[in-house]
Order: sequence, then structure tokens, then C-alpha cells
Amino acid sequence: MIFRAPTPEKQLTGLAILDQTRLHEAENFLHEQIPLSHAMGLGVLPAGDDGFAVEAPVALNYNHLQTAFGGSINAVATLAGYALLWLELRGLPAHVVISASSIRFLRPIRKTIRAVCESPSAPRLEALRASLQETGKAKIHLQVRVEEHSIIAAHFEATFVALLPGKGGS
Repeated sequence: MIFRAPTPEKQLTGLAILDQTRLHEAENFLHEQIPLSHAMGLGVLPAGDDGFAVEAPVALNYNHLQTAFGGSINAVATLAGYALLWLELRGLPAHVVISASSIRFLRPIRKTIRAVCESPSAPRLEALRASLQETGKAKIHLQVRVEEHSIIAAHFEATFVALLPGKGGS
């Protein structure tokens, strides 16, 4: 899938420049390109100092115990990392894929699955962009916390790969 958002006036470094419009664009992108996100009731919302959160209601993502389905928790966490990269790399025709991930479930979620991807440092993001521009391929390891009512319910980590078509990336 190729990112097709407009080129920003300024590069977004460390998610320092976020507004409701950009979050809405990220949510629309996920709904259009990853239909499961729409079926899950996924939303991209501001989250204070954390930049943004990706949320989905348990009412659309429950298991036989009426708590959040583990696959839905994993999907929301994955989409939080994906959304962070979409916001960071927009304007570049990059394909982003996940190459590896793991999740550790700590407690059940009963109402809302909320995932916040920890923003990498500015130097790590600059290195990602530089590698992508130079070689057509770059990877980054991201960590996501999944919570409900500010209590950690799961830890997720993943390696994402960005590829530029025609420049070494497929």
C-alpha cells in the first residue's frame, strides 16, 4: 500500500505538529486502505503529550467472555504503529509493512481498546527517512502500549519496514 497523503509544509518530527485535520486524514487513510479498521470502529484521536491514540470499542471487538478479542487488541496496536509511520512519512511514496511483532497481554479490556505508539526520537526518525531516501528501504522498531482507563492492558512491539517503489524497495 502506498501513502497518498499531501506533502506537509513542515516535516513532522516526533509528532510535534499534530492537529485534528491530520489525525482525521490518518483515520480516513486506515479506513480506505485497511477495511478491517472501519469494521472494528477504529478512530484516531488526540492524546495530549502522547500525540495521538488509536481506539476501537470492545462492543465491536469482543470475545466469548465479552472482553476485547486478543486479535483485535493486536490489530489496534499494529494500526497505532502503522498510523505513526503514516504521519511521519507522508509525502513519500512509501510502502509500509510489518515484518515482525509480539504482544504480551496483561489484563482484560472491557470497554475501549486504546493503543498509543511511543514516538521514536527525532534522530531515529531522521535515520529512518535518510535510509529510505538513500537505499529505498528502512526499518524501525516501535513499541505500543495498549491501555484502558490509563491502565496498561498489553505491551506490543514490532519492526516495520518502509520501501520506496523503484528504488530498491518492491
